[in-house]
Amino acid sequence: MVGNKTFANVMMLKKLLVFTLIMFAFGFALVPFYEKFCEVTGINNLLQPDVQAKEIRVDENRWITVEFDANSRGLPWQFKPLQNNARIHPGEPVNVIYEITNNSDREINAQAIPSYSPRFLDKYLKKFECFCFTKQVLKPNETRQMPVQFVIEPGLPEDIHTVTISYTFFELPDGTAAAVKR
Repeated sequence: MVGNKTFANVMMLKKLLVFTLIMFAFGFALVPFYEKFCEVTGINNLLQPDVQAKEIRVDENRWITVEFDANSRGLPWQFKPLQNNARIHPGEPVNVIYEITNNSDREINAQAIPSYSPRFLDKYLKKFECFCFTKQVLKPNETRQMPVQFVIEPGLPEDIHTVTISYTFFELPDGTAAAVKR
């Protein structure tokens, strides 16, 4: 009787070991499927900025002035772009640095919400990297520089010569993050 239980336990252990190895291999096999799914659906597009920027044609016959604005609502933060504007060609990748300082003696969680002028600019603005995608936590008196990388597609109507990209930081309760349109 003891021999049968031991044999049954050894067989069960072998089956579980084989099952574990199969599941481990299955997990690795899912990676290429996941990457292909993300590529097809566009879910993973923020992780490949260089590829996307190269796919957009630069219109060197037009110039657009992009003005940068920064605000904070009810926060003891100093928030500003390191450059106030940029003159670009549509389709040209742009990298802008914003600087933020927490002037308080407490740690603060906040998130930036973007707004654009003209309002329909979001149809032509493709951001590859932005601090507005995630919650920002600044320690007391901490200063941080944060990049924004984007491109304005050449399909922007030709009568538009100046656009504004604005970010406003709002404080968040601990553990929350705002939903941001990318």
